[in-house]
Amino acid sequence: MNTNHHPTLIVLAAGMGSRYGGLKQIDIFTPQGDTIIDFSLYDALQAGFKKFVFIIRKSFENEFKSLIEKKIKGKAEIEYVYQEIDRVPLKYLNAERTKPWGTGHALLLTKDVIHENFAIINADDFYGRDAFMVMYDFLKNTDMNSYNFSMIGYLLKNTVSDHGYVSRGVCDVDFNGNLLNVTERTYIEKSENGLRYKEEDESFTPIEEEVTVSMNFWGFTPRCFEFGSDSFNRFLEKNKESLKAEYYLPTLVADSIASGKVNVKLLKSDDRWFGVTYPEDKKMVQKAISELRMKKLYPENLWE
Repeated sequence: MNTNHHPTLIVLAAGMGSRYGGLKQIDIFTPQGDTIIDFSLYDALQAGFKKFVFIIRKSFENEFKSLIEKKIKGKAEIEYVYQEIDRVPLKYLNAERTKPWGTGHALLLTKDVIHENFAIINADDFYGRDAFMVMYDFLKNTDMNSYNFSMIGYLLKNTVSDHGYVSRGVCDVDFNGNLLNVTERTYIEKSENGLRYKEEDESFTPIEEEVTVSMNFWGFTPRCFEFGSDSFNRFLEKNKESLKAEYYLPTLVADSIASGKVNVKLLKSDDRWFGVTYPEDKKMVQKAISELRMKKLYPENLWE
């Protein structure tokens, strides 16, 4: 059993922030100049992670690096991977496409720099230290050659925005806490009658607010890359005419579960999740961070 390693943390930071109106991954949320990523990195270091891989785009490379490296250089190993639209097989390139290929595609681009168990998170979500500690412990004690993956789960009702629709991976979980399937719902919103999601035909279907969803906090062994290539190629073939279709992490996970080899354990965190999808969400996040600092859960200056 090969568990002699320090897990790596991958940060998905190549998004375009179209609904937010800017790059959420480098937006400032505190008077001290902290981004949401700062808190995730601080929590991850406290939990034991010693290597960070940032998935970014060339268009904001210099700004991102200057923001991150002055804070964590010397505290952890740093790698960068670039998610660009042209990083797909030549026959699927489309000069009209401007949208990145999605979170699943981003993960696959890290194959050459990941050789150990790893977690992956969104840059614009605040997960809390307990989530990082729970995930680190799971990864640290998981055989790198196994097909035992994991996910930090949250209740849907705690992850929706008052200001518009959100995208969530909706999970089917068995009585033993194992993930059976995950379906990416790209349009979930609040309505007068509760929560609902939009079907492909533009009709709406109600959805239970207590359902478990993924906030893209996954734990993998390097075995995950065995499934990704074929899964992504099937996606590309099916969506080669689309300019907006994205290959999401839940698609990769669902395909790996369908293989019959993989087990995905649902992990629970006692910490509260919060994040930004719309500009109006920012004040809520700022208030939540301020309250955590008042409780002395974070120092006034994270990197001194």
